[in-house]
Amino acid sequence: MARYGVGLLLGKVTTTPLPVATFVINILGSLIIGILFGLAARNQWLQQGGMLLLATGFCGGFTTFSSLALESVNLVQKGYNMMSVLYVAASVVAGLVLCRVGMWLAGS
Repeated sequence: MARYGVGLLLGKVTTTPLPVATFVINILGSLIIGILFGLAARNQWLQQGGMLLLATGFCGGFTTFSSLALESVNLVQKGYNMMSVLYVAASVVAGLVLCRVGMWLAGS
């Protein structure tokens, strides 16, 4: 539901062929999982099932690699080859950076 809501919200404010909603959802999920990992290092309840619920459950359901793949292929089919490459590269790099930022924010 969270992914759908973010997608609806961003769909109303963007008009680019770039799949902004999936990009934002995936990097936001990377930030959240980084925060969770950082918190798990200090909180026993997260280590005992909390990470499974929040990281695998929520973040796994919120982010979507399959949508990134499909939207990248669609961009190529529409002739946006460079945009597709940049979208995938930016998604991976921003996801890694924001995961680490999340860990740092959580004190890890």
